[in-house]
Amino acid sequence: MVIGMARIGTMVKRENNFEGNSPLLYLISTPIGNLKEFSPRAIELCSDADLIASEDTRNTGKLLSLFNINKPLFSCHEHNEEEASAKLIELILSGKKVCYCSDAGYPCLSDPGSRLVENALKAGIKISVVSGPCAAINALVCSGLDSMHFYFHGFLDPKDGEKKKELSELAIRKETIIFYESPHRIGKTLKATLNAFGNRKAVIARELTKAHEEFIRGTLEELSLLDEDTLRGEMVIIVEGNNQKEEISDDDIRKELESSKSLGKDAIKEIAKRLGVSKNRVYALSIENKH
Repeated sequence: MVIGMARIGTMVKRENNFEGNSPLLYLISTPIGNLKEFSPRAIELCSDADLIASEDTRNTGKLLSLFNINKPLFSCHEHNEEEASAKLIELILSGKKVCYCSDAGYPCLSDPGSRLVENALKAGIKISVVSGPCAAINALVCSGLDSMHFYFHGFLDPKDGEKKKELSELAIRKETIIFYESPHRIGKTLKATLNAFGNRKAVIARELTKAHEEFIRGTLEELSLLDEDTLRGEMVIIVEGNNQKEEISDDDIRKELESSKSLGKDAIKEIAKRLGVSKNRVYALSIENKH
């Protein structure tokens, strides 16, 4: 069904995803650990597809073989996504049924797929997703922290300077914050988060849906003292939001200014974000301190 609807002098094309003649690309969510979580609908669509694109054809091939699905696989990952998406769009427009699988979890969420979706929409291809496991949501609902309002950040920048900057900007958020992290960076990330956020409640979720699934609950300080050798597998870090309610005094701001190595614009901006006050207020006190 196609419906034309006037909006500010233009016609907006509306077409139900499963009606009409426009081509459709399916995004397939895949298991994050337990392979039994590959849904019957995902199995049905992959079995019916002419071609299955994926981030890692080796992993996808192993998954599909468990369900006796034998289809041509096409590699589409972060390093070739622009070129690969052009070929996939060409195939879809020619009438081929194409599914795109993530490596684990949802496409586009800290995984490739965003450029494919963007380019497909520009080409008039509709998009539908097959639901499945999501590490961020699994970890959040089991964390015991506020799940009414949350912010998904994904992976922090691996460079220490950029990571510090990101965390400084996130420190004022009131929502529960969700990060992804790998084992070889977990220690540094926990310590950097503690320095930026203060000692908040936090949870590490690891090996989700697998036999060794574990939730480690404590404070950021407690978690940062864990033996890194015991933290294996891909991890999700859940941190409570900034619930600081007490009034920030001018003396609090002066102390931050005095401990800062610089009183430049970047330092003032960082202090303002960390304390949740206006930059103008911090700047005024910095001028006062100079005099």
